[in-house]
Formats: sequence, C-alpha cells, structure tokens
Amino acid sequence: MNILKKTYSFIFSSNGLSVLIFLITSILLTFILSGQYYLHRNIIQNSVSKKDIYATKNIKVTDTEKTEKLKAEMVKKVAPTLVPVQDEFIRKKLDKNIDKIKLERSMSIPFSSKTVDLTGYFDINENKGDDIAIVENLITMSDDHFQRMTKITKATLRNILEKGISESDIELNVDKIVQDNITGYASNLDTLTIEFLIKKVIAPNIVVDEIATETSRKNAAQSVRPVEVFFNRGDQIVAAGQIVTKVQKDAIKKCGYNVVQLNFSGILGIYLLVALSLIVIATHLRNFDLRYAKNSYYTLIAVLMIMISAAATLMPSNIIYLLPIPAFTMLVSVFTNPRTAMISSIAALCALSIALQYDVDVSIIFIFGIIFTSFTIGRVDYTRRIDLIRIGMGIGLILVAAITGTFFLEYNLSEITLPIYLSYVSAAFINGIISSIIALGLLPVLESTFKLATPYGLAELANHNQPLLKKLQFEAPGTYHHSLMVASLAEAAAEAVGANPALVKIGAFYHDVGKLKRPLFFIENQSYFGIENPHEKYNPRYSKMVITTHPRDGLEYAKEYNISPAIYPFILQHHGDSVASYFYNQAVKEEGSENVSEEQFRYNAPKPNTKETAILMLADAVESAVRSMKTPTPEEIDSMITKIVNDRLADNQLSESPLTLRDLKTIAATFNRILRGMQHHRIKYHEDILDEIEAKNQKKEDNKNA
Repeated sequence: MNILKKTYSFIFSSNGLSVLIFLITSILLTFILSGQYYLHRNIIQNSVSKKDIYATKNIKVTDTEKTEKLKAEMVKKVAPTLVPVQDEFIRKKLDKNIDKIKLERSMSIPFSSKTVDLTGYFDINENKGDDIAIVENLITMSDDHFQRMTKITKATLRNILEKGISESDIELNVDKIVQDNITGYASNLDTLTIEFLIKKVIAPNIVVDEIATETSRKNAAQSVRPVEVFFNRGDQIVAAGQIVTKVQKDAIKKCGYNVVQLNFSGILGIYLLVALSLIVIATHLRNFDLRYAKNSYYTLIAVLMIMISAAATLMPSNIIYLLPIPAFTMLVSVFTNPRTAMISSIAALCALSIALQYDVDVSIIFIFGIIFTSFTIGRVDYTRRIDLIRIGMGIGLILVAAITGTFFLEYNLSEITLPIYLSYVSAAFINGIISSIIALGLLPVLESTFKLATPYGLAELANHNQPLLKKLQFEAPGTYHHSLMVASLAEAAAEAVGANPALVKIGAFYHDVGKLKRPLFFIENQSYFGIENPHEKYNPRYSKMVITTHPRDGLEYAKEYNISPAIYPFILQHHGDSVASYFYNQAVKEEGSENVSEEQFRYNAPKPNTKETAILMLADAVESAVRSMKTPTPEEIDSMITKIVNDRLADNQLSESPLTLRDLKTIAATFNRILRGMQHHRIKYHEDILDEIEAKNQKKEDNKNA
C-alpha cells in the first residue's frame, strides 16, 4: 500500500508530471518521425525498387564503392617507410664466430672432435650435410686461405649493412644478397662458406616506420578523387523490380524519396535521439534558466517540437528549405529567452537531421538560421508586430547566403544549375517570412492555451486604452492612480533583483481591478468623489468582508475582460493571507481583544509564490503607507519601508516566494530611492515676492506719469 501511495503521489507531483510529459512527447515524436518511413515516398522493399524512378533534376552523386576500391588500390602501391637501426651487434657476432673457428683450428684435438664442437656451436642438424661440409672446410683450409676468406666475409657483411637489409629481404632472398655483395674472388665452396657465416649472424638493420607508413597510405587514399555519377533530369535512375545499388539509392534520396527500411532497431534509434534532445533541453532549463523549468514551459516546447516534426515528416525533401524551423526558434524565444530558444532549436534539429536523413549542408544552413534568429529576436519592439516580419526577412536573407555558400563550395560557377539554385534560395527567403507569420499567428493561441505571458501580450495589456483599465480610470480613479504608482515602484524593484520588470509592471496595473465592484469603499477613491467614508456606517466585520473580497472580484473581472492568465496571480496574491489590520484594530476597540482573533480578519487568498508577485505585495503596501503620510521626511520613508518589509516577513507572507534577504534589502533601497523622488517638494518662494512685484508695477506707473 505504501508503494502504491508513493507511486500515486509521485505521478501527480510536479516531478511526476515532468516525467509523464517527457514520456508522452518522446513516444509521439518517435511515432511521427518513424511514420515518414511508411509514407508514399518509401519506394524500396527488400532492396528492390517498387517502380521506375526518373531524375527530377540534374543530380551528382558519389560512387562510394568505386571510390573506396580506388583508394584501396592506391594504398597497396605505397611501399613501407623504412628507417635504419643500430647494427654493430651483427658485426661483433660475426667476429665472435670467426674467433671461435680460429680457436678450434688451433686446438690439438682430433679432427672429428673439432667438427663436433663447431656443429654444436652453430647448432647444425645432422641431416644438413652441406653445412657439415662447410664446417669441415673451415677446419681443414690453410691459414692463408682462412684469413683471406674471413676478410671477404667481413667486407661482404659491411656492404650488406651499409645498403640496408630488411626482414623481408632476409626471408626471401638473403643468398642472392650475399652473392651480389661479395667483394673479390671466391670459389663456389668459399661462396657457400661466406653465405653460411653471414646467414648465422644477419639481422634486419632497417625496420618499417609504422606511423610514417600509415601517414603515406592516408595521403595516398586522400589523393584519390571521388568517382562521381551524373543523372540528368529525365534519366532513369532505377527500373521497377531492379535491385537498387548504393549509387542509385543516393540519387533516389536526392529526388526526395525515402530509401531506408525501418525496423525495430531503427525505431529504437529514433527514440533514443528524440529522448536525448528532450533531455538536453530539460537539463539546460534546470541548470541555466530555472525560472522556465516548469511543466507549462516543458509542455509548450514539447508541443512545438511535435508540430515541427510533423511538418518535417510531411514535407518533401526537394522543398526542405521551406521547413519553418525559424518559427520554432522565434516562438520559444518569445516565451522564454534567446539562449533557451537556440539550445532547444539545435537539439530538435539534431533529432530531425539524423532521423530524417538530412544532408549535412541542410542541417548547417538551418543552424545558421537558428543562431541569427536567436541573436536578433531580442531586439524586437514588442509593441510593433511588424518588427517580427522584418526579422523574418533578415532570417530569409541569412538562409539565402548560407545556401549560396554551399553551392559555391559544391560546384564551380559554370556548373551551378540556375533553376535549382533559384528554387532553393526562393524557398529559404520565403521561409523566413512565413516563419514570422506563423509565430505571430500562434502566439495568442499558445498564450491562451498555456497561460503564459509573452512580451507581445504584456505590451497589449500595458495599453491604457484597454477596456478594463479605462473602466478603472473612470470608475475608480484613485485606485487607477495608486496602481500607476505601484507599477513604478514594482518595475524598478524587479529590474534591481533580476525579476521580470515588464510582467510585474502589468501585474501592478491590474492588481486592484477588483475594487471596481465597490470603488467607494476604498479610501483612495473617496476623495475623488468627495464622499464620506461609508465604513463609518458599518461594523468592522462587514467592512473587512467587503475589503478582502476585492482579489476574488478582480479575478472575475480579469476573466470577463479576457486578461491573460499570467496576470491572475498578481490579482489574487498581492495581499496573501495578511490581516486587514485597520478593521481588526477597530473590532478590538469595539468588541474587546478576547472576542476577536487575527484569523477572522485575514484575506482569503494565496501567498505570493514568485519574485514578481512578492515584489508587488511589498510595493502595494509601501505606496499606500507612504501616501497616507503627510510630507514625510526621507528618514520617515525609510523607516516605513523597513517596517512593512519586516511585518510581511514576520507574518510569513513571503515564505513561499523565492526572494532572498539580499533581494529584500535591494528592493527596500529601490523603493526608498523612487519614493523620495515622488515626494519631492516645490521650491519655497520668497515671502515678500508679491510686495516686490507690486512695487515694480508702481514704479513703472510713476515713470509713465512723469
């Protein structure tokens, strides 16, 4: 039971939902990308073409099999690179053998004993009669003959070593090498004897340099130009029922057909690629953009990835440059930031490129588009939607430049097929514009669906001609003015602590719209209409009920006027569950402290749970408090700000927000600076200025009469 409870709790927790989003998205993306292999473009089954295929354009493909064969042949022709090694030990070994023979020749022992000693020394098998005969010749020849023969042997060895001898030389033709290097006359028997003595000591004095040899072979392989096969438009590439070769597959692929047959391992491979892309995006958010590491943003990016994958799967490869990847980058950037958009777009493109077998140049061209989009989207004026179209045109030009660069690399100017080039660059330029139009069209839909704020939505809400703000301005002018002052405070504080200043500013504009239901019950509106305080007619409990319902009333107004759900937390949370202290104190005076509790006079609303909503709570309280003070001094303003911040901390109103004590200190200092500017005094004119003006006028009159 405990395991089931824990499993249930995990599934419906934030982390559990994140895992569920990951699994659903990865499975859907795998299904979509795998589905391409079962569409009409797959025309190969069991390596046999299903139909006649003709080239739809001029195609150049590389015959990799022939190219590799030529490379192998060229590598075989490369001789090993040989380097010399120390050979002094070979000469010393020969001297040692000759000294041994001299010793045996000089010993006064029977001939047979000498023969046995030398055959044993040279490890001669009894079956090798020729070698035994040579040993016997060495023992019986005269001293002059022995001396001359050993001299020729040493000279021959020296000649061989100076020229160099490898291991293969020794294995294949050592006898010939010895014969070719004998200096002076030698009989047949002497020649055999010299060969015998040298073969007993000879060893390679040049060896193969493996690194140098491998380098030479690689250079030889790289020098081979690829074997290219050309198909002109209309040429038959393969006939129905014919086994498709590698060259034909490459040509068919360039015509926009799918040439891969997908099996279980292929599907698993696509799933792993998709999963890796999603993990990269989630890891980036958790490590570098934590404020976006939420399920709403995960779901948004997942939906966009599914949409772009479906478009890529359905789109023929011959118009691949129309794939609106820049739209994906734009949308993610507007909802999050350019850095997250760049990482997400590149991760998605990697999965698409491998799963759908994009050419390398196609992937690189789109990467250029992604990078340019990420760099420029941050400079968009979100109050002018046409700016996004302008950015789209710039993206189109970047894609055109990238395509042109790849064409220049792949072809000579004379080889470029103008119709193909123009079709590619036209598609790329149109892609930039279409992507911006798609982004503009999807923005309001996605904003509404995922309840996320974007700069575009906030810019629209900031317009004071918005019906709800106009209603607030005319029906609750005091509240409207108060909201403007709070917005100034909150925006400056948000910027100081790294929160979202635009979001908190718009939240401040709308946070008190609930007061529209009963505007005259709020003191800031009473002076505008010149009425008495209606709360004097009611008991504190009723007044508390009227005042504390304005967050809920505000939420109803926001929904009625289709205000973005991103503003709802500001309306609901700006008082948290704090105490309506004025009416609480009134109740204590009237009923006695023993009959009244703070819990009875608290707002019934959630506490602020973001930096932005917590800043608004503080700005709202500070502005109201300072406005109620008559000509406050800077010290009094500072003291009031400190008191309000400390009161909210003591009442645990900031316990669910991510604000730190350092943030609170910065916010208080920012409030202090802004409020001092708001509370400036006019310059006091000289007390006798009217008398001076009257005296000057009198003097002018006297001069005129004179």
